[in-house]
This record gives sequence, C-alpha cells and structure tokens, in this order.
Amino acid sequence: MKTKILVLVIAFTFLLPARAACQGMPTYDNTNFISLVKSLVESAKQTSQLIKSVKFLKDAKESMEKVSSVVQQLRAVQEIAQNNQRLINVMQDDLQDILNSPYIKPEEVTRVAESFDAIVQNSLDTVDFMGEILSSDNLKMSDAQRAEVLEQKKQESKEMVSNINTRTKRYRDIISFRKMQDKINNRETEY
Repeated sequence: MKTKILVLVIAFTFLLPARAACQGMPTYDNTNFISLVKSLVESAKQTSQLIKSVKFLKDAKESMEKVSSVVQQLRAVQEIAQNNQRLINVMQDDLQDILNSPYIKPEEVTRVAESFDAIVQNSLDTVDFMGEILSSDNLKMSDAQRAEVLEQKKQESKEMVSNINTRTKRYRDIISFRKMQDKINNRETEY
C-alpha cells in the first residue's frame, strides 16, 4: 500500500507542473482594454445624444399638441361667430319681414319679438362667456377643458341657429296660412 501511495504522489508531482506549464502564464492585453473603454465612451455619447433627441421630440410633440388645441379652439370660436352672424341676418331680414306682415296680429308682435330676443340674448351671453374663457386666466382651465367648453358652446350655437330657423319657418307658415285663408274668405263668389 505504501508503494501505491508513493507512485501516486510521484505521478501527481509530475503532472502538476506539466499542467501549469502547458497553460502558460496569464497575460494582460492593454489594447483590448483601451478599445473597450473607447467603445464605452462612444456608447455614452450616443446615449446622451439619444436622450437629447427624445427630449427634443417630446417638447416638439407638446408644442404641436398646444398648437392643435389652439387651432381647435379657433375653429370653434369661428363657427360660433358664423352662427351668431346667421342669427343677426335672420333678425335683420326675416324678423323684419314677419313683423311687417299684415297677417301678424298686433298682440302677436310682442310675443314674436320676445321669442327672437331670447335667442339673441343667449347668443350674446355665449359671446361674452367665450371672451372671458379665452382672455382670462381666472378660470384656471387647461387647454383641453377650454376646448371642451368651446365645443359645447359651438353645439349650443348650432342649436340656436336651428331654433331660430324653425321659428322663422313657423311664423312664415302662419303668415302663408293666414294669407291663403284671407284669399279664401275674401274671394268673389259670382258664378
């Protein structure tokens, strides 16, 4: 048994230095390390540029959203102004024709004028409210909230135009009916 252990120790002794000699001495390559550092520095520069680009794009997106919101508000205001102009045109032309018609009774003139006056007053209130929304920071509204309110006012303005057109048509129908009725009642009956 002693011989076996001795043989193992001798074999182990010969193998150990041979293995260490075969692997060689570890080396340190400065060139690879310098290249690695250079590529890390270059990557950091590129990452910095990407971050700047992302920030620029984010700012550009926010600016475009603000401009889009302003354009949307401007369109809503423009449409409300056009609807108010239609109301004024109806008041100037159609209402005058209705009130001057001989087929509208004197006691109806006040009622007709008041019904149109209520619509026009609502329209003027809308214009005042729009001016306050657009020019005052006291309301502390975001652009989205302001655009939503203006869209609501635009819809109300459309409803006012529809309402005034309906009333105008109704009064014209009444005048037409009374005119026809007058012709029938006052026709000559000589056959």
